[in-house]
Amino acid sequence: MSDLIKQITGDLQKQIEGFKPELSVSDFGAVMEAGDGIARVHGLANVKAQELVQFSNGVMGTAFNLEKDSVGVIVMGDYQGITEGMTVRGTGRIASVPVGDAMIGRVVNALGEPIDGKGPIVTTGFRPIERMAPGVVQRQDVDTPVQTGIKSIDSMIPIGRGQRQLIIGDRQTGKTAVAIDTIINQKGKGVVCIYVAVGQKKAAVARTLGILEKNGAMEHTIIVVAAADESAALQYIAPYSGTAIGEEFMETGRDALIIYDDLSKHAWAYRQVSLLLRRPPGREAYPGDVFYLHSRVLERSARLANSYVITKKDYSNELANAKDGVDGKVYEGPLSKHEAEEAAKALGDGHKIVKVAGTGGSLTALPIIETLLGDVSAYIPTNVISITDGQIYLEGNLFNAGIRPAVNVGISVSRVGGDAQTKAMKQVAGRLRLDMAAYRELAAFALMASDLDKSTQQQLSRGQRMQELLKQPQYQPMEFEEQVIVIFAGTNGYADNVPVEKMGQWQTDLVRYMATSHPEVGKDIVAKKAISDDNRAALAKALESFRAGWTA
Repeated sequence: MSDLIKQITGDLQKQIEGFKPELSVSDFGAVMEAGDGIARVHGLANVKAQELVQFSNGVMGTAFNLEKDSVGVIVMGDYQGITEGMTVRGTGRIASVPVGDAMIGRVVNALGEPIDGKGPIVTTGFRPIERMAPGVVQRQDVDTPVQTGIKSIDSMIPIGRGQRQLIIGDRQTGKTAVAIDTIINQKGKGVVCIYVAVGQKKAAVARTLGILEKNGAMEHTIIVVAAADESAALQYIAPYSGTAIGEEFMETGRDALIIYDDLSKHAWAYRQVSLLLRRPPGREAYPGDVFYLHSRVLERSARLANSYVITKKDYSNELANAKDGVDGKVYEGPLSKHEAEEAAKALGDGHKIVKVAGTGGSLTALPIIETLLGDVSAYIPTNVISITDGQIYLEGNLFNAGIRPAVNVGISVSRVGGDAQTKAMKQVAGRLRLDMAAYRELAAFALMASDLDKSTQQQLSRGQRMQELLKQPQYQPMEFEEQVIVIFAGTNGYADNVPVEKMGQWQTDLVRYMATSHPEVGKDIVAKKAISDDNRAALAKALESFRAGWTA
C-alpha cells in the first residue's frame, strides 16, 4: 500500500514540477447602450478594426467604429439579449470564416456556420473576410470563357474567368434566373460556385437550393445566406465571407464563380448599421465610403498569373510541385513566364520552364443590382457599373413581351469582349450583337412605316427569327457546341422560311437531329474550339439535309 502511495505521490510531484502556468491577456469592456443590432462599448482599449468581440451571453460582434472613448460594435446574432452593463471581451481574432473543399455542397450563414442540418463542417482552414485585392503584377489576362449556357449572353456579352460582370435590372426581370442558369451550366466544368444570398426571404433561398439540387448543381456549389430576418450586420459581412471562401479555391489554382444576390440590399444593410453608429450620412443617406464598400469586395475577383520554375526534370503533365525543389530538381523559381523563359535561355543545357501546380486560379464575380423603373443612373447602380467589367441589362418591357432572358443588347456590354470567347463562337456570332441592336431599332421604326423595301423586310424577317432563337427556358442551359450550331444556322439563313411561331420547335428538332445524325460535327467543334473548313462544309451539308426534311 505504501509503494502505491509513493508512486502516486511521485506522479503528482512530477506533474506539479512540470506545470507551466500560461498567462493570457484579454481586453474587456462594458456595454454602454445597445439596440437595433448595434452596441456602444466602453473599454476594449486595444481592440482592432474588424476584430471579433464576444458578449458575456455568447453572442459575437465586430468592432466597427473605433472612437476616442468608445467602440461601436455591430452585433452578429440575436441582439435582444444584450443589455447595458454587460461584459464584452476582445477575442484578438479578425473576423474570419472556415474555407476549403468541405464547404462544397453546404449551406452556411455569414459566419461560415452550417445551417442545412447536415452536421458540422470539418475544415481546418480559416481566412479573414477582408483582404487586400491581388495587385496588377499578380494577375494575368482574362481570356478563358465562363460558359453561362445562355445563348444571348455567351454569343453577345461573353464572360471570362476572372471578370466581374454586373447583372442589372428591375425586380422580377430574371436576374437570379440568369445566375442560377450559370451555376447549373458549370456542372462538370471544374468551376466551384458560391451563391451569396443577401436580404432574401428564407423561402426564396430554399427554392433556389431546391432548383440547384434538382439539377445536380449543389455538388459544386456553396450557398452563403444572410436572410432578410437576420441582423443587418450579417447581411453586411455576407459578401465578404463568400469572397473569402472563393479566394481559397482561386489561390490553390482552381476556378471559382461567385454570385452576389444582391448588392442593393447589401448597401441598404451597410447604410442601416452606419446610421445607427452615427457615421455621417451623404447622398441618399448612404455613408461616404459606400463606393469602397463594393469596390473592396469586387476587386478581389481576378485571374491570378501562372508561376513557372526552371528545371531539367521531365514532367509529363507539365506541372511542377513546389516540393520538388527540396531535392534540387527545380533550379529556380517561381517566376513569371517571361522571367522564367529568359533565365532558362541563359542557363541553356536542356533547361526548360514548367508551370507550378496550384497557380493561375481565378475568381469570377456576377454581382446583381436591382434598379427602380429602369433607372441605371441611380447612385448604387452607377457605382457598381464603374467597378465592374461590363453589365448585362435585363429590361422589364422585353420580359413582359415574352423575350426571356430579357437582355437589352443595346446597353449591355462586356469590356473583356471577344477575348473571353472561343474562336467558334466568334466565327458565328461576330455581328450578332450589332444586328440584334439594329433589328430592335428597325422594328420600332417599322411600326410607323406603311411601306418597306425588300432589304428592310428581309432584315426584319431575319431579326424576328434570331430573336426567337435567342429565347431560352429557365434552368435549361445549352451546351457550347449546340449554341454554335443553332446560331450558325440562324445567321446563315437556314431558318428564313420557318414560321416565326414555330422557331422554338425548329430549334429543338435541329439540336436533336445534329446530336443523333451528325454527332461528329459537335464533337469537332468542342475539340478544336473552332469551326474548321472541313467541319464547316459538313455542318452546312447537315443543315441543308435538315432543312429539306423538316416540316412544321
